[in-house]
Amino acid sequence: MTKIARLENGRIIEYLPDMIGEGTMKEVYFTKDREFVLCFYKGDIRKNAQNRLRRLRKILTEFNPTIGGKKNADYWNGLFCWPTGIIQRPKLGVMTPIYPRNYFFASGRWRGNEKKSRWFVSQKLRQYLPKPEQGSWINYFKIGILLARAVSRLHLAGLAHSDLSDNNVLIDPTTGQMIIIDIDALVVPQIFRPDVEGTPGYIAPEVLATAALPADDPNTQSASIRTDQHALAVLIYEYLLNRHPLRGPKIHSARSAEEDEHLSMGEKALFIEHPYDTSNRPKPGIKVPVTALGSTLTALFYKAFVTGLHSPYERPSAYEWERGLIKTWDMFYPCPNPNCTHQWFLVIPMPKKIRCPFCQTPINKPFPILTIRSQKRPGQWMREGQLVIYEGQGLFKWHVFDNIFPSPNADKTLQTYCIFFKGKWLLINQALTSLTSPNGNRVEINQAVELRAGTQIRLSQEAHGCIVEVSMLND
Repeated sequence: MTKIARLENGRIIEYLPDMIGEGTMKEVYFTKDREFVLCFYKGDIRKNAQNRLRRLRKILTEFNPTIGGKKNADYWNGLFCWPTGIIQRPKLGVMTPIYPRNYFFASGRWRGNEKKSRWFVSQKLRQYLPKPEQGSWINYFKIGILLARAVSRLHLAGLAHSDLSDNNVLIDPTTGQMIIIDIDALVVPQIFRPDVEGTPGYIAPEVLATAALPADDPNTQSASIRTDQHALAVLIYEYLLNRHPLRGPKIHSARSAEEDEHLSMGEKALFIEHPYDTSNRPKPGIKVPVTALGSTLTALFYKAFVTGLHSPYERPSAYEWERGLIKTWDMFYPCPNPNCTHQWFLVIPMPKKIRCPFCQTPINKPFPILTIRSQKRPGQWMREGQLVIYEGQGLFKWHVFDNIFPSPNADKTLQTYCIFFKGKWLLINQALTSLTSPNGNRVEINQAVELRAGTQIRLSQEAHGCIVEVSMLND
């Protein structure tokens, strides 16, 4: 026997009577066709009903990224579980799509459960997951990029999620996909204050430090874009390094575990990899330090957890994280050890002998690294980034032209790819019309140019075309 709900637009929805889930704020039911869920707000909500309704209307219309053109809408629908309707009766609530199937465990003892991030970032929980569900390390990078991009989209509209955490981001490490949930709790400018402080471990230090103050005290800090930036940095750190950036051995209060936790995450919060203050550093040390992520991400994490930890306006933006992760992506190298837990690692060009930091397997053969340069003024070539070369590595338009960024809409047609053939590293031209060899000859489509140390290759003679300088690592 189904029940009836009425949406604000007059639509009648049949739903199943058995509650399938319950949180702090809502009770959840399946629609009859099981393609949507109805989330009814709990308790007496009459006091703030009008403000909540105004917020929901803004979220479903003015601030909704999923109602643009089809291509744009489809993309953002993949990153947000955005509400599709406001429920009027039997009581106020929201209707949202069910999560795609890949966000539920397909095997193991947790089969059918949601793939909340906490299953994967907690070492204790992670060990209970089937190996195929854990995915490869490179997919956590993909998840970080998508999460940063999604949060950047919210912030661009002036919105804050208010409870960004391992509980409200579902991930699929087997494919590198993620989706943000609980969108109906967004903080809308000048319309509605946040419903909750956040999730422990992701609440910004300034929010915890002022939590005891009255809500109307001018010094009280609540959820905002700045607090989202803190939570985003915590999640990315956890995805990549499988540990919390602030949970170390330092004790701030012996009176109670609750008070110590409050201080450790709030007023006394200290980065476990602080470059100067090692009092919160885990013992016996950290096997894979943050510096193993390369200079770009190390700088961003220092900005988030050293400079910006207690100075909210100094934190990296979501857009900075997106760009930093994408730039670092070009430094990936496949680990040759078939039993390596991570399968990929980031090349740090400094040491003479490159090895995987996760399993310590050395890379025995030389391989190229390309330094990409763009011409800002005639004859003045400025460094744009680097690209590590391995068998099958490709160059795309954002490597070839300095005015193209690998955004969701960027042309992903392969321009060149690299192979190791008869003792030589070769760059095979796939689509470039003016690829030029070190001696000035044009390299035609399907022809190759050797990647030799110390040489320069012009990728394109067109406007904004880049050159690459070839160096060899492990040589």
